[in-house]
Amino acid sequence: MKKKRSFRSILHDWDEGQLDLTNEIMGDLHTLPEGQTADDGKWKHETVKGLFSPDSRIYPAVNGFFAGLLAVVIIGFLLFVVTRMPEFNSAFTPANNSTVIHRYITSGLQETGAVNIVAGVILDYRAFDTLGESHVLFTAAAAVMILLLLEREEEESPQESAILKDDLVVTNTARILVPFIVLFGIYVILNGHLGPGGGFSGGAVIGGGLILYSSAFRPEPLRRVLTLKVYRRIVLLALSFYSLSKCYSFFCGANGLHTIFKTGTPGAIFSAGLILPLNIAVGIVVACTMYGFYALFTRGRI
Repeated sequence: MKKKRSFRSILHDWDEGQLDLTNEIMGDLHTLPEGQTADDGKWKHETVKGLFSPDSRIYPAVNGFFAGLLAVVIIGFLLFVVTRMPEFNSAFTPANNSTVIHRYITSGLQETGAVNIVAGVILDYRAFDTLGESHVLFTAAAAVMILLLLEREEEESPQESAILKDDLVVTNTARILVPFIVLFGIYVILNGHLGPGGGFSGGAVIGGGLILYSSAFRPEPLRRVLTLKVYRRIVLLALSFYSLSKCYSFFCGANGLHTIFKTGTPGAIFSAGLILPLNIAVGIVVACTMYGFYALFTRGRI
């Protein structure tokens, strides 16, 4: 019986130009189950015939027609959007409309409670944009999991284990730097509404610290804490909290209702309403996504 190759080995051979991916996929699709033969009507392959079959003469023309039609529809929609946009250098363009910018600068501190105007804009006035960016990271991580997540991981070779264990420069450097890197990332997240920083930058710092730790000490110690189940749950909770809290905030704001999230005293650590917890949620998503990418691309699992 032919031994089934792993997805990683197939992808590697295809990237090196040593494998025709189409033949590999079609070969798997046409492989009969053990004990079955081509004479069995249940598994017999029959070519689809008709006007729209790939072997038909009319198929290329029909395929080209619908592809061209779809392209024309998309181009027409984009041109329609362009005609509805303000003229270049018009006073009504966002770049020349000082009303919004003036509102951010003059009323941002009072309305959001954030000393950092940038944090007030991206996590209060335009929080839905940041929510979309966080979901882009989540979607990217989910796509990578679908492509690279393996059911079983190959055991680490003794040679690789010995190299990692005996590399005193890497391990000692990581032992000293990783706690400070993670602590600095937490500071950047918690300080996002008071000064430069926030969830994206702080999460990237923490993610880099996790990658350094996993590279220096092998993934087993970190995997005992950050398993795939834990990874999924904390990312789901972070995105759910962001979505539900901002929906509640925007609903109350649009209807003139008071929210339970107060702006507090500007400059205090517990201030700026939802901005601090939203920064924490974004930081969790970014850190987990960075480490997840590293783990999946290097070993095929988290």
